[in-house]
Amino acid sequence: MLPVIPFPAIDPNAIVIPIPFADLSIPIRWYALAYIAGILLGWAYARRLVRASGLWGTRPRPTVTDIDDLVTWVTLGIVVGGRLGYILVYDLGVYLADPIKMVRINDGGMAFHGGLIGVIIAVVVYCHVKRISFVAVLDVMAAVVPIGLFFGRLANFVNGELWGRPSDVPWAIVFPDPRAGDIPRHPSQLYQAAMEGVLLFVIVGIAVRMGALRRPGLALGLFGGGYGVMRIIGETFRMPDQQLGFFFGDLTMGMMLSGPMIVIGAIVVWRALARPAYPDAPQPDADARARPETP
Repeated sequence: MLPVIPFPAIDPNAIVIPIPFADLSIPIRWYALAYIAGILLGWAYARRLVRASGLWGTRPRPTVTDIDDLVTWVTLGIVVGGRLGYILVYDLGVYLADPIKMVRINDGGMAFHGGLIGVIIAVVVYCHVKRISFVAVLDVMAAVVPIGLFFGRLANFVNGELWGRPSDVPWAIVFPDPRAGDIPRHPSQLYQAAMEGVLLFVIVGIAVRMGALRRPGLALGLFGGGYGVMRIIGETFRMPDQQLGFFFGDLTMGMMLSGPMIVIGAIVVWRALARPAYPDAPQPDADARARPETP
């Protein structure tokens, strides 16, 4: 028998809050906490980015207040877009037969590509209302989103869902879900957390420190193209959704949805690099600063 790592016995419910004087309780799942952690940490990082004027030069940027007001819009975009994306792309027939399941987010889950479209729509509408550059906001979002992806993939692992393909690697895991079969599999959720979360965060973060925010669309294009590459690599280790299976041989729905992201991301990066970067903001004259004020 192949050596495998036992699946950690983690309760999907992080906290269970009992309701006094009633035979009821409110479970708070790790999945929900993952979304909350991603949004709160992403919000804090976004505020830090817009405060750092040196990263932007003379390019107009959103204010901290803009970022604060945007959080609610982005959260709605994630939830509504992610859920609709999953319903429309991955299992439409099931939800049409039982529409009430559409609002049960823990039944079937969310789709990243749908959530991404939902966030983009929310940002564009918000920026139109506030009359600020949606490209500048999306550049900030590009640096922030990997944080949420990291926590989301960890939640997938804790839930024992979206497991990997059969494998004989020493770190293979037997997932407890009967649909996974009693066979060792890649812990593909952890691979994707490392690539889509940590690695992509580092890549975009380094680009931002090197001046990406001075070139409109550069951070956005790097994230879009980079995510497409990371997702396709991750899909080679992950089992496709059972109701969809493979397409055209060994392609999955995740691969096909990510391919256009690579093309569009490359075009956005090329256009951003083809334009001159915003220069440093002018500094007050040193002599003027040292000169005493005239009484």
